[in-house]
Amino acid sequence: MTSVAASRAQATPIAGRWLQLTLGVVCMVAAANIQYAWTLFVPEIQKTFGWDRAAIQVAFTIFVVTQTWLTPIEGHFIDRYGPSRVVMAGGLFTGLAWVINSYATSLTGYYLGAVVGGIGVGCVYATCIANALKWFPDRRGLAVGLTAGGYGAGSALTILPIASMIADGGFQKAFFVFGLIQGALIILASIGLRSPAKGEITFSSKVLQSRRDYTLPEALRTKVFWVMLVMFTCTVTGGLMAVAQLGVIAQDLGVKNFQVNLYFFAMAALPFALMLDRIMNGISRPLFGWVSDRIGREKTMFIAFSMEGIGIVALGYFGSNPWAFVILSGIVFLAWGEVYSLFSATAADTFGSAHIGKIYGVLYCAKGVAALLVPFGNILMQATGTWATVLYTVAIMDLIAATLAITVLRPMLIRHHAANGTVPANAH
Repeated sequence: MTSVAASRAQATPIAGRWLQLTLGVVCMVAAANIQYAWTLFVPEIQKTFGWDRAAIQVAFTIFVVTQTWLTPIEGHFIDRYGPSRVVMAGGLFTGLAWVINSYATSLTGYYLGAVVGGIGVGCVYATCIANALKWFPDRRGLAVGLTAGGYGAGSALTILPIASMIADGGFQKAFFVFGLIQGALIILASIGLRSPAKGEITFSSKVLQSRRDYTLPEALRTKVFWVMLVMFTCTVTGGLMAVAQLGVIAQDLGVKNFQVNLYFFAMAALPFALMLDRIMNGISRPLFGWVSDRIGREKTMFIAFSMEGIGIVALGYFGSNPWAFVILSGIVFLAWGEVYSLFSATAADTFGSAHIGKIYGVLYCAKGVAALLVPFGNILMQATGTWATVLYTVAIMDLIAATLAITVLRPMLIRHHAANGTVPANAH
């Protein structure tokens, strides 16, 4: 390392990496609406055009599949061109997606908007997560939790303004205005993003972390990668279905327009639940990430996944009560949001950070697999006449993942690190 590089590494690691984290969070907040505010638009689109609800929700599936399955390719561009350019391109596509939706008059138009939005959000999400993992190897759970939390809670700031604009000016206007706003924010924040220089990072002494950087082909040849992929798919399915269908579930359960009165203000059950869910979803990611930095990723997974499974069962049983609907949906999102911090941090701990953009990109495809199951939620509900069947099914998947975290993943990771000779002496 040259004297100039050494001076830079000593002068900027603390302030520099927190600035990078902040910029990443801003980008994630601005990108969040495409996924998390979609449920507000579905009833309006159906009312305006009369299309089948399941056909409209295909757009959501297309968005998630595009966002997730292109992540490995985006990881390649991150490694080659750096975070700034990739996120800047993502901001352009993210804004354009909702502009396309504002002019769409056919299902094909919304499907096109979903593809464009998936590319844009995928660029933003993959880059910001990878950058957080690279800058904070000593606090990966917290850093990636805060970054992913920006995506999970970001729409809480705009749920009410979007709902208000939809009510006053129509959903097309809301698509157009917020599309321009979120695209511009991402592009501005992307200008300051960069990867860490050598000497600007410090490894953890509390969590098992590889000092070897695996390539993507090497990671794909390990059993631990595929175990994480199965667990990721199981856990993300339930929460993703809730994100896409919460408005529909509230309507079918008869609680959508019930006024929840908290004495100092009153709000309909659905927007109140959506706002609470976004907050809980955002809190979940840094909270469980911080916990995992201290007690280990697998133990934290067991706690969170079990909580999610039990919460989903309770939602299916008590969801027709408006208060229970609001509270239990919040619990479900609290226990679900952490999947994006725990699996990304575990992947970097296991395979190193040099190629984490590509490796986590493939692992993140689990979200795309789960998205394919979202339309089947409507089909299963229509076949059985109740959302309870759908909710109980995904709850079982959560509980299976919780069991795998302790009985399979944990011993497998211990053997993985021992084989590489990278187990810290004081690791638990």
